[in-house]
Amino acid sequence: MLGPELKVGDPAPDFQTIDNSLKAVNLASTGNGVRIFSVVPSLDTPVCDAQTKRFEEEAGKLPNLNIYTVSMDLPFAQKRWCGAFGVDHVKMLSDHRDGSFGQAYGTLIKDLRILSRAIFVIDAQNKLRYVEYVKEVGDHPDYEAALSAAKAVAAAAA
Repeated sequence: MLGPELKVGDPAPDFQTIDNSLKAVNLASTGNGVRIFSVVPSLDTPVCDAQTKRFEEEAGKLPNLNIYTVSMDLPFAQKRWCGAFGVDHVKMLSDHRDGSFGQAYGTLIKDLRILSRAIFVIDAQNKLRYVEYVKEVGDHPDYEAALSAAKAVAAAAA
């Protein structure tokens, strides 16, 4: 794994990704509210598919949160996947260009050139409020813990 293992309380590192319209996206351009970054190896695998759909389901109920899925999938593949499954609340970010997100957040598996599964909740001051690195690629993250942390941070900011 390349990059640091981040902890709650650390400042959220900047990154350079692209969205599915090929527009550059960095930390500042994700806004200044509470954000969840759901990191997956590839949308075209069962757990990643389920993880992204679960956050899509929650995103509709949490209008004051921005949720992003980050993967090495090409932006075109992300857009196709979202269209096929009606995903329109979760925003997709592709790290395929240079692995900037993966290196900054400690999720880049260099040899495979994919990202490991992880969840990061970032507050309005760009501090990490929840961090989960999922050890086994086939395991799901703790959705409830991540969502509870994000809701608590959002409520405290309101």
